[in-house]
Amino acid sequence: MALAGDLIALLTLAAFFAGAIDAIAGGGGLIILPLLFLAGLDPVAAVATNKLQSTFGALASTLSFMRGGHVDLRRHFPLALTALLAAVAGALTVTTVPSDGLQAIMPVLLILIAIYFAFSRSIRDSAIVARWPISRFMLLIVPPIAFYDGFFGPGAGSFYVLGVTALLGFAAVPATGLTKYLNFASNLGALILFVAAGKVIWLLGLSMAIGNIAGARVGSLLAMRAGARLIRPLLVLISLAMALRLLIDARNPLRLAVSTWIGA
Repeated sequence: MALAGDLIALLTLAAFFAGAIDAIAGGGGLIILPLLFLAGLDPVAAVATNKLQSTFGALASTLSFMRGGHVDLRRHFPLALTALLAAVAGALTVTTVPSDGLQAIMPVLLILIAIYFAFSRSIRDSAIVARWPISRFMLLIVPPIAFYDGFFGPGAGSFYVLGVTALLGFAAVPATGLTKYLNFASNLGALILFVAAGKVIWLLGLSMAIGNIAGARVGSLLAMRAGARLIRPLLVLISLAMALRLLIDARNPLRLAVSTWIGA
């Protein structure tokens, strides 16, 4: 579909802010997807084009954290490969399985995650001893989160951070760096499927990718400098914002059920 140049410029600017937020706490799709819907894209094209720009942004964030010494690409490559393959499976599944159940439960999970981040000490500036070996984390935690990222998406970054801090014992900044690496891998896996299906709007997606990369660079630097005092509150706010966004969606089964119960 053809889009006006001023609309592409506006969406590229939005992608800059989404990239900055994504690099710190995730949730950039919360900004971009509603704007893509308002721009007239159909839901599949919107999700596919968002995956294109967010993949580039996640890569830029990952490289920034790597240069800062906060993520080891080679050591954590098995985790990333697992995330990519699981996301491919998720993206394949989304074409055949309805997402109503996930839409209903996701706001509840995100609210619980926000409460956890608000009161837990797992988001901190120093590392602790890991509760799980990285191999168990790779087999039991990464696949379901990455599958979900390919299948549906919102909140995947929060789930990654929760697992990395609570189970692997990472401090806030390295946890964010590893999360962006895993986000990049699962975004890439889903993107491969969308490209093969011809759903990506390339001109718009690549223009937005430029904005997202610039925003991701800014957000990564802020996260590395500020550490837990910036990452923790943003994780809480983004998780709550995503939960609210999903709850106010008129199609959300949880909202429909509550409305029906109130009206009964």
